[in-house]
Amino acid sequence: MDYLNLISVPAIATAVYLIIEILKKAFNNNEKFLRLIPLISLIIGSIAGVICFFFIPSIIPATNVVVAIIIGASSGLTATGTNQIFKQFNKDKQN
Repeated sequence: MDYLNLISVPAIATAVYLIIEILKKAFNNNEKFLRLIPLISLIIGSIAGVICFFFIPSIIPATNVVVAIIIGASSGLTATGTNQIFKQFNKDKQN
């Protein structure tokens, strides 16, 4: 079941991306909230890493909780980067 370790980053990134999209709708794209998205993604990803470490240990390749936090945090920031990629592609189409 080593293949499960491969899905931890994309799974966490997808979950964080969806949560951020829901929060953006809830806050009506408030400018203050939009500036905090990378930090919020980092925090949500870190929490997701810890949850995976304790409740679904086969999905995350972490030997301790610190590594799980780092994997989750990087996954959360990956969600922010993915959002920016989509945003830039749409920006080019609009121009």
